[in-house]
Amino acid sequence: MSSPARTGVLIYAKNLVAVSSFYEQVLGATVLRADDEHRVLQSADAQLIIHAIPERYASSIIIHAPPVPREEQAIKPFFTVESLAAAERVAERCGGKVWGPVWPGPGIQVRNVCDPEGNIVHLRESAA
Repeated sequence: MSSPARTGVLIYAKNLVAVSSFYEQVLGATVLRADDEHRVLQSADAQLIIHAIPERYASSIIIHAPPVPREEQAIKPFFTVESLAAAERVAERCGGKVWGPVWPGPGIQVRNVCDPEGNIVHLRESAA
């Protein structure tokens, strides 16, 4: 068994399977471990733990389709993908949302997307 990751992101989810599937497909992540409350995902660059929100709290959370980006969140993780265009298509197919321009950065281009529950992430692609 591998040792615990030194760095990663924990994301709370009302729908554990849908949110996990989104990150599995968009990031090409694999499921290392899964139970009724958690899914531990590993991509080439990051480990994610998708953690189910307990029902006593989840029942009061409204998730819209398409998702409404949670623009008030304090943290926005970023992930590098092989192809921004391909990742955008997968994100939308998996219930996420893509919006705004593609921004150039030093050696990269980036785009905002949100997962099916509105959590905003930055996707990055190395610039050619």
